[in-house]
Amino acid sequence: MTQDARDVAGLLLAAGGGRRLGGRPKALLTYHGRPLVEHAVGVLRAAGCTRVHVVLGAAAEAVKERARLDGCVVVENPEWEQGMGSSLRAGLASLTGLASPTGPRAALVSLVDQPGIGPAAVRRVLAAYDGEHSLAAAAYDGRRGHPVLFGSAHWAGVAASAGGDRGARAYLKEHGAAVTLVECGDVARPYDIDTPEDLTRLTIELPQ
Repeated sequence: MTQDARDVAGLLLAAGGGRRLGGRPKALLTYHGRPLVEHAVGVLRAAGCTRVHVVLGAAAEAVKERARLDGCVVVENPEWEQGMGSSLRAGLASLTGLASPTGPRAALVSLVDQPGIGPAAVRRVLAAYDGEHSLAAAAYDGRRGHPVLFGSAHWAGVAASAGGDRGARAYLKEHGAAVTLVECGDVARPYDIDTPEDLTRLTIELPQ
């Protein structure tokens, strides 16, 4: 199926409070002089996502003040402290009402704290889109990671199973045979920014 740029919406999960970073919200970490959330939005757009929804939680007002999120749909998750699952549910809920002949038919889910995953990897996963039943994920040396592509037919099931910090892990495991793995290990590095030691990775140049 030929992808229309409007078919797949980028869904960026950026609500985390950075508990292991001493309470520094990940969205506001500095990357090349700008908030990390702003960079992550730019990656989605550079890969071809014309619609981008951003889920905020910790320090949401400060994020909106400091980061340029023009043109994004900003979704605030009041339950962000419950973990990534709550942000995934909030983000999918913001897309559900848009599912129509002219709305997005899939969501490309990415995480704000993975700056080593750039446009090249996102484009590869986007290329796996094949309508509302699409189910695909980036893989790194064969191991599933982010970003993950969910066709709209999966949104309700993903939302129902998402909880804590597991996100869509249970749903993807249950539907493992249907997941298209897209190898991206040659163009991206899937590390997370979780601890103070990880902050040194914010000085590493992003793969293109």
